[in-house]
Amino acid sequence: MNSYNPLLQEFDFAPFSKIKTEHFKPAITHAIEIAKTEIEQIANLSSAPTFKNTVEALEFSGKKLDRITSIFFNLNSAETNEEIQKIAQEISSLLSEFKNDIILNEKLFERVKAVFNKKDSLELNGEQLMLLDKKYKAFSRNGANLNSEDKIKLREIDKKLSSLSLKFGENVLAESNKFELHLTNEADLEGLPEHVKEAAREVASSKEKKGWIFSLEYPSYIPFMKYAKNRELRKTMALAFGAKGFHNDELDNQEHVLQIIKLRFERAKLLGYKSHADFVLEERMAKNPETVTTFLQELLEKAKPAALKEFSELENFAKDLEGIEKLQKWDASYFQEKLKQKSFNLDDEILKPYFQLNNAIEGVFTVAKKLYNLTFTQVTNIDVYHKDVKTYQVTDNEGKEVALFYADFHPRAGKRDGAWMTVYKNQEIINDKNNRPHISIVCNFTKPTKNTPSLLTFNEVTTLFHEFGHALHGMLANTQYPSLSGTSVYWDFVELPSQILENWCYEPKALQLFAKHHETGEIIPQELIDKIKKASNFHEGMATLRQISFGMLDMGYHAGDPSSISNVKAHEDEAFEGTKLYPDVKENCMSTSFSHIFQGGYSSGYYSYKWAEVLDADAFEYFKENGIFNPEVAKKFQETVLSLGGTEDPMTLYKRFRGKEPQPDALLIRAGLLEKQ
Repeated sequence: MNSYNPLLQEFDFAPFSKIKTEHFKPAITHAIEIAKTEIEQIANLSSAPTFKNTVEALEFSGKKLDRITSIFFNLNSAETNEEIQKIAQEISSLLSEFKNDIILNEKLFERVKAVFNKKDSLELNGEQLMLLDKKYKAFSRNGANLNSEDKIKLREIDKKLSSLSLKFGENVLAESNKFELHLTNEADLEGLPEHVKEAAREVASSKEKKGWIFSLEYPSYIPFMKYAKNRELRKTMALAFGAKGFHNDELDNQEHVLQIIKLRFERAKLLGYKSHADFVLEERMAKNPETVTTFLQELLEKAKPAALKEFSELENFAKDLEGIEKLQKWDASYFQEKLKQKSFNLDDEILKPYFQLNNAIEGVFTVAKKLYNLTFTQVTNIDVYHKDVKTYQVTDNEGKEVALFYADFHPRAGKRDGAWMTVYKNQEIINDKNNRPHISIVCNFTKPTKNTPSLLTFNEVTTLFHEFGHALHGMLANTQYPSLSGTSVYWDFVELPSQILENWCYEPKALQLFAKHHETGEIIPQELIDKIKKASNFHEGMATLRQISFGMLDMGYHAGDPSSISNVKAHEDEAFEGTKLYPDVKENCMSTSFSHIFQGGYSSGYYSYKWAEVLDADAFEYFKENGIFNPEVAKKFQETVLSLGGTEDPMTLYKRFRGKEPQPDALLIRAGLLEKQ
């Protein structure tokens, strides 16, 4: 098998060009067998359990499996097809079974527990103690102490959850790909910028159709909703976007949502927790659902008055401008953009010429250079999975290797919506060798057309910086153990490195490094920078309310017993009641495409975006007090937050950087919801 399957050969860089879809399942099946053998060797050792022969050996087992599965699941998100999705279902079941084989291996657990019980007498450093604690909890929190009958139940639940989560995501992607708005009357395009029309014309041409085609992919959907004057067409697009997985057909996700929340609750109860949220939050900074609920409620009290005032202003503006008697969801972006233009004489079409994608990439690289002495050199000899993917060698100021960086920027049929950072190879130190990581960011930015380069909206610029912040967390990792490396931190801490980097997008000293007009080379004028900063809090109350509503919906599904939830739409409406501004749309349901909590890792964790905003607002204040490119502050942030991963409690790391606990008022002041004293 080895000679025919590139995934089973030794490789450093993922051998994308050699991999065929049929290689994945046999490679993963074989790698599972290798990992099982390694696990059995640890469990059956005749010598007494020690940190090195048990805990550390367990940490470094299954490496081949980790590399292969990281390649497979990253492709399933970024370059998938029906065949890969079918294999994903089969593989997920195998991996779920394998994970449970480890967790429920009694001899292995006894060895780990023996080391854990004598940890106070062992001379372990902080990172080793954290690894020991993490390994022990991986068993105790996942069924190792259950009786035989309950262990079987847990296996069945985990297999079902794994399959349901994949199916949920497949349906959302299929719904996005299925819809298109095909227009042949140019009058229907009124209000749309020329480059948006050009991109839609190219899509139609690629499908051998006349006219223009718009889709639910963000670079097509968002500008249409923001600029198209035709209200009925905006409604058509909004209804399609909001009804993904909500059509009572073969792609419907309502039953998947109900099954997922009930299985998660059943699993938590089996393990001795009151709810899925109690289980998840035990290993988060927030610690319990009550803290999260209080946090969201306090934010709501501060944000709602501002949101109601902003909404009333928007209603009056829409009525005066176009005689709209009742604002609907498909009016939101359109009239917000019009009002922003009127209030600040600013819109994305004025800004976009200054944010050519290639310049923005160089900009984020330059910011990383000034903060962390990193150099990014594009290389073309690294295998990639699609021609759009770019690769960069990352080095420090002494020319030493830091990381390999992949960047995949544009939408396509096989890529899911949104933007994310991922890892192809973890950083770790083995036998005194520091193996450097392979990190990737995947986005869905506006594609270049025949006549126009890829020009980013300001929101896309902040998305680039956000995902690059995650990438820095991975690239600058410097820990011994891979499961504590980079972004392997508490979920409500992981957004700090990403969200703090967004702040540089609003700073003149940073913008002037890369925001240059793509035709004239003119650096963005100070006047526009001032407008960006003034507009940064535009409708912040409404934006905060929206994020709070998602966090509350998440907790509504996971913080209690969901057995009484039988209607997904009705439950969602109830959860949104205290945050609702626009009339409900009966044809739409957000839950059925809420991939963050039903496919990604954010169940009982969506609040963490706002939680991390508190951290990032407070942390960036420290940078501003000392200069946004201050080398001492940057070095301190690198050494306490970016490099240490999950080796210490996140609040300990944060206080070591900041010198104190975060102040929530910093977020409210930045958002314009609280006056600075």
